Amino acid sequence: MQICLFLIDAGGQRPLVDIAPLQRIDGLRSLVVHEPISQHVDPRIPPAADAPSCVLQLYFDELAALEAAARLDGPIHRALREPLIAGRFMQQVMAVRALASHAPSTQARIQRCTYLVAYEGPAEDFDTWLAHYLRHHAPLMSTLPRLRELEIYTRIDCTIGLPCTRASAMQRNKVVFDDASALADALASPVRESMRRDFHTLPPYRGATPHFAMHSTYGNLATH
Repeated sequence: MQICLFLIDAGGQRPLVDIAPLQRIDGLRSLVVHEPISQHVDPRIPPAADAPSCVLQLYFDELAALEAAARLDGPIHRALREPLIAGRFMQQVMAVRALASHAPSTQARIQRCTYLVAYEGPAEDFDTWLAHYLRHHAPLMSTLPRLRELEIYTRIDCTIGLPCTRASAMQRNKVVFDDASALADALASPVRESMRRDFHTLPPYRGATPHFAMHSTYGNLATH
């Protein structure tokens, strides 16, 4: 199971981030850069006023490699020093459940459209919550038309030295499509209707569930 570091910029315009140094970090397997799209794609959920201006996902195969990269004055800190010190980013380390992947196997950078969802929580009983979600909700999500990828993330504790606030969402999801049109079609499909019905059967939880449609640039990195 891979580990993912989310770096979420919640403020204003996207900060100037030089991605090139991040791509050279030892142990980094994949890097995804998300930026908000301008068009409204979800007929059920209005556009979020607080959409992040940038979300970075840094994937590692091992927690130790992520912890080494995310230490104070380590490679991630050095690459993103100014926006991190300025308090632009929040951070969260999460375990990755890759439940569907139809992306081509390539080293090239790929442009996609992504719907990022966060369940801030907490759940009344997280074990019951997650078991239900993986057993019932995730299989429905996996049948969304023209789906490229489905990942579900759950939080983990680790040693990390980046000077930015920690986010604490109990769960995050990512569904990936070729473009905004494909995402909009999926969100208007009968599968989405089934998902909405199942949503109302989820075990009790509190907190918001923000949804953000994002333009995504991602791809596997060369082996370090």
